[in-house]
Amino acid sequence: MKCDLRSETSKNTIPFISISIPVLNEEANLDALYDRLSHLADRMANQCNLEFVFSDNHSDDASWTKLSELALKDTRVRVIRFSKNIGFQRSILANYLHTRGDAVMQLDADLQDPPEMLEIFLNHWKKGYSVVYGVRCKRKESFFINKFRRLGYWFIDRMSENPIPRDVGDFRLMDRKVIKALTQLQTPNPYLRGMIAGLGFNQIGISYDRSARVAGESKFNITRLIRLGLTAVFNHSTIPLRIATLAGVVMLGLCILGALYYVILRCMFPDLPQGLASIHILVLFGIGLQSLLLGVIGRIFITHLSHFTSRTLRNY
Repeated sequence: MKCDLRSETSKNTIPFISISIPVLNEEANLDALYDRLSHLADRMANQCNLEFVFSDNHSDDASWTKLSELALKDTRVRVIRFSKNIGFQRSILANYLHTRGDAVMQLDADLQDPPEMLEIFLNHWKKGYSVVYGVRCKRKESFFINKFRRLGYWFIDRMSENPIPRDVGDFRLMDRKVIKALTQLQTPNPYLRGMIAGLGFNQIGISYDRSARVAGESKFNITRLIRLGLTAVFNHSTIPLRIATLAGVVMLGLCILGALYYVILRCMFPDLPQGLASIHILVLFGIGLQSLLLGVIGRIFITHLSHFTSRTLRNY
């Protein structure tokens, strides 16, 4: 889809950029993060105007108190707080809805991703790219976690119906059109990297080295990484539905063979015990039919969702 990817506002005036920052128990990082964001805003004052939109995902430390104080002393800071922990991906999406910029830059609060890359992202956005994302070349973490992440990225990309960039997190700059399109794709358990990749807007990746966490502990352990990976596969791959359909076909085939074998056996040996074999065949038939119908219904749903996505994107 070819179109002018910049908002109308940014064509004639200095663009207004929102920096979206989800927060969960990051009180030790907020002061350093705010200082870097302030210096960035001062340095880029002739290129863009900035707002900093923080979403506190129901932290149980002093994060909300610090954010409230920042909002009182700096009008560029806007903060929201969820009544409970709604999950990392949903907190990011909810934060997008509260941004007002012509483009939105996603940034983690742990300062592993450099906010200073906004200048590079902004230059590519002005060239017409709707999504500019960071590609992680190096990460300062354990060898096992690093390899586990790379394997996960490879697996998700191979399983997904749409290509999902590898070694890419949520560090990106998106045009307002992308934000509007995301709000139309309502899902209770979003995987934003896959959703954005599947929208088909003009995208480009920028390589960078990811820094170590400044303070605090990572919220993503192995269990949460696996859960996020499974969400990606279930949301953006039809392979599980194909497996269900194939399993249903195989089970129904076995039912037919078993029924034929049972009939022949009854003809040859009329005195066989009654009921046991027929119950097994009926149970297997029911399981096979359910699996087959599950795969068919899932494919129908995916087809309708694809049509809905296509109609949505025609508006952008």
